[in-house]
Amino acid sequence: MTTSPPRFQTFDDPSHAKGSERIEALRAALREIRADGFVVPRADEHQSEYVPAQAERLAWLTGFTGSAGLAVVLTEAAALFVDGRYTLQAPEQVDTGTITVVPLTEATPEAWLGTHLKPGQVLAYDPWLHTPDGVARLERAASKAGATLRPVPDNLVDAVWAGRPRPPSGRVVAHPDALAGETRGEKLDRIRAALAEGGLDALVISDPHNLAWTFNLRGADIPHTPLALGYALVPHEGRASLYLTSPDIEADLRAALAGLADIRPRAAFEADLAGLCKAAARVRLDAATGASALKDRVEAAGGVADLGADPVTAMKAIKNAAEIAGTRAAHHRDGLAVTRFLAWLDRAAAEGVSEIAAVEALEDFRRESGLLRDVSFPTISGSGPNGAIVHYRVTRATDRTAQPGELFLIDSGAQYADGTTDITRTVAIGTPTDEMRDRFTRVLKGHIAIARASFPEGTTGAQIDAFARASLWEAGLDYDHGTGHGVGAFLSVHEGPQRIAKTGTVALKPGMILSNEPGYYRTRAYGIRIENLILVEARTIPGGDRPMLGFETLTLAPIDRRLIDPALLRPAETAWLDAYHARVREALSPDLDAPTRDWLAAATRPLGAR
Repeated sequence: MTTSPPRFQTFDDPSHAKGSERIEALRAALREIRADGFVVPRADEHQSEYVPAQAERLAWLTGFTGSAGLAVVLTEAAALFVDGRYTLQAPEQVDTGTITVVPLTEATPEAWLGTHLKPGQVLAYDPWLHTPDGVARLERAASKAGATLRPVPDNLVDAVWAGRPRPPSGRVVAHPDALAGETRGEKLDRIRAALAEGGLDALVISDPHNLAWTFNLRGADIPHTPLALGYALVPHEGRASLYLTSPDIEADLRAALAGLADIRPRAAFEADLAGLCKAAARVRLDAATGASALKDRVEAAGGVADLGADPVTAMKAIKNAAEIAGTRAAHHRDGLAVTRFLAWLDRAAAEGVSEIAAVEALEDFRRESGLLRDVSFPTISGSGPNGAIVHYRVTRATDRTAQPGELFLIDSGAQYADGTTDITRTVAIGTPTDEMRDRFTRVLKGHIAIARASFPEGTTGAQIDAFARASLWEAGLDYDHGTGHGVGAFLSVHEGPQRIAKTGTVALKPGMILSNEPGYYRTRAYGIRIENLILVEARTIPGGDRPMLGFETLTLAPIDRRLIDPALLRPAETAWLDAYHARVREALSPDLDAPTRDWLAAATRPLGAR
């Protein structure tokens, strides 16, 4: 008898928070060190979005399981700060009698501290969980209130967290040069050239994504993202040193690195960094992921901490030909799985489909390729009112069956060795209302506006973000998340520095991959999001006199025609949709079984056809 492989996702509530009991335990720890408050970000020592279980301090303390947030616990007050993605989720998860949920649109942590800290009080923080810039903001807030900011050597949450998970120790393996498109040596040469240009003696690689990219390695220390936690020191001259948390390193990778870098235990990193700095070395620390503790150690050893961008981040963002080819292959494979799932969902909806059943079915369709390494994030499977929670994660306690007349939003992605995917589709269960069709069509118009956009070189994501919102704005509507995030190549599904958002200040360049995902959410009723991944490419416009860029849509899966009001679309928008659907049909049909092929033909017929 054969057994199925374990699923990549579980559906139990991961927090198990006990509300005020854990807050009071933290306050007791504060009294022991004579402090009056502690800052608890959702971060690990690499400032990561996705963190290992042992670093889920915010979830353990408060019950909030979102991927971004920060809590401040004072002796007489506690607050959790969340962005627009989590304003519905957070109050459902935390004990609001103990912790006040504060949307960032209402107050920043610094502003809240300014009104709640008292003169003479001490605010403590873990310097490994904050960047120097973040510490500077806390310092200003404390100073303004007449209080003092103090680093602590040991995290106070760890001190009261009974049964805290052990550090991860996943296997670290080589990522083939054929998929990476560039050797480790070539990448190190590029990094050293950037150091020379900046007058730097060394680089600390503190971002595990950059570590994986530089050394063509992948790991298993983080759920859903193939990362090996650790650091690297790359001097301007001489061998690099690699410090991995996990000791389980594949022999092939050791052999490949032997001529380029020393593999050292993680415990040796801080001493080696101090030794590097004794000669007053100028060391680049990544302003985005380098912990304040790193700056402290560089300066204590006599070095100069040069805070700025890790040059690897910009290199990694621009995919080479091999990475682009792999990404296209991954999207074709993933499109087949998603299309099979959508056809299944259409059939199963008549009998009733639960959110968990949809997650499991989609994972099964992806597994059929034999190439699925993991899902790229926990699937967001929200029916009816749950779809209005932007980053909803279904649990056995919240699982519900979609009802006729509702919308089903499913946002999912996959990790394959040749690429990372991320796709959202919103599907009608039964007959949608006129309002649903209006809102869906406005979101679709925004999606098409991004997909069709042409823009001059140097344009940032912030400059085109409004394209996706214009039709919603016309109706007095909007959404509280960015329109697009960067995506890695068998790396993180959320990758910077590129993004399409009001805060997207980085110029878009050919080779960058982003999501295109406008949405609309009616609280406690339904959610709508349409997401494809897009590749920035050079664009030639006849008669133009500027170098121009545009997007190639990578994702291949139908968009629900039943939710579209054709009267709201302009002819060019209808033409784009029909052409996209024709491309999906042509690309996927040869590899589908006959019933699914027939379903796809109906799902992708021209909008004017009946």
